[in-house]
Amino acid sequence: MSTLVIKDLCAEVEGKPILKGVNLTLSKGETVALLGPNGHGKSTLLNVLMGHPKYKVTKGEVLLDGKNILEMSTDERSKLGLFLGMQNPSEVPGVINSDFLRAAINEHSEKPVSTYQFYKLLDSATKEVKMPFDLATRGLNEGFSGGEKKRNEILQLLLLNPEIAFLDEIDSGLDVDALQIVADVICKLEDKGMGFLVISHYARLYDLIKPTRAVVMINGRIAVDAGPEVAQRIDKQGYEWIKTELGIEVAKEEKDMNTVSIGSCAVKESIK
Repeated sequence: MSTLVIKDLCAEVEGKPILKGVNLTLSKGETVALLGPNGHGKSTLLNVLMGHPKYKVTKGEVLLDGKNILEMSTDERSKLGLFLGMQNPSEVPGVINSDFLRAAINEHSEKPVSTYQFYKLLDSATKEVKMPFDLATRGLNEGFSGGEKKRNEILQLLLLNPEIAFLDEIDSGLDVDALQIVADVICKLEDKGMGFLVISHYARLYDLIKPTRAVVMINGRIAVDAGPEVAQRIDKQGYEWIKTELGIEVAKEEKDMNTVSIGSCAVKESIK
């Protein structure tokens, strides 16, 4: 069983420390909800795990089955079984979606898939995410709505079938029906043993995918690692209880944390 072990991970962007000693273990077959107020490092953590060049690791290690992924390129981490469903997928004009997907599958396979095999896989996956097949013939995310971009991320997830997937607000931009479709796919992959680390914009997604654990990131560290009921508590009470019960000062934003739900707390603020 694949296990990801994060040890004392510190990282910065443009000289500003964001992650300040993250310790977390995630195994294949687990679904972990990643919570925390705005600007406390949730999205930064996922980007660091996948090797985004904007973020500089200053300390710590990240081991996947004993291998230090911080020494690997992003594509090597992907081939090892990691996947990131992005918060804001980029549009790539001139690159056909289906060509991109086929190239990604081939990079993860011992031998290239035939045209027939690929389109059979693609047809099945697009039906599963209820995405029009013609989107596969367009430029990668070009002209896609926010919801279509997120479904395209889930389409990649289905086709690449990683060991552990990081999902950064995969629910944003989705209407109720699309949210249910995405949640159904995640649940199906959970049943098959895929591991997930999920930042959600709404408590509703957590209700649908039923995390096995919830962790709370405060001030660039994991402050709470407990059962899934923590997500419900934060949705109802906010984060102030972490200060009163655990003695951890929580950097506040404009709103009182006792009145802020998961939805608004989980929105990533741009790093100044």
